[in-house]
Amino acid sequence: MSPTQIVVTVLVILVVAALAATVLVAGRRRTLRQRFGPEYDRVVAEQDSRSAAEKELRDRERRHAELQLVPLDPDSRTRYVEAWEELQVRFVDSPAEAVGQADELVTRLIGERGYPTGDFSDQIAHLSVEHARTLSHYRDAHEIHLRNSRGEASTEDLRQAVVHYRALFADLLGAEPVAARTPEQRHPDAAHDATNR
Repeated sequence: MSPTQIVVTVLVILVVAALAATVLVAGRRRTLRQRFGPEYDRVVAEQDSRSAAEKELRDRERRHAELQLVPLDPDSRTRYVEAWEELQVRFVDSPAEAVGQADELVTRLIGERGYPTGDFSDQIAHLSVEHARTLSHYRDAHEIHLRNSRGEASTEDLRQAVVHYRALFADLLGAEPVAARTPEQRHPDAAHDATNR
C-alpha cells in the first residue's frame, strides 16, 4: 500500500469515527430531550454547557435508578383522592391553609411512592426523570406556597397553587384526583328534589 493510500485510509477511518460519534451524541441528546421534555431546556440554560447539562441529566437517571419506587395500592390511592377532595372543599373557607395542606399532601405522596422528601431541589431532580412534564407546575406551586408563608400571596395566587399542585398530584397518582361529575352528582339534593316533583 502506498503512503497516499495509507493517508486516505486513515482519513476515511477518522471521518467515519467522527460521524459515528456525532450520531451517538445526537441519539443520546434526543433520548434525553424526549425523557426530560422542558426540564432538558431548563437544565441546559442553568449549566455552563450543553454537555454539562446532559451529564447532570444522566446523573439524575443514575440516581433515580437507585430508588426503590413503589406503586400505590388501591387503598392508598383512594385515601389520597379523598384527601384531595377534602382539601379542595376546605379551600373555599381557608385558601391559605389549603395551600399548605396541598404542599404537605403532595410531599407525603412523593415519599410514599419512594422519592426522597428532604430538600426541594433534590425532590425536583429525582422527580424529573419520570415526571418532568409536571415539574414546572410543582415549582410554581412551591414558590406560591413560600410566598404564602410570608403573607405575600393573593387568593388568586393560592388558587393557582392548588391547580399546580394538582397537576403533579395527578401525575404521581396516575389519574385525576377528582373525577368529573354530572350536575346531579355535584348537587344530589337538587336531583332528588327534581325527581320528587
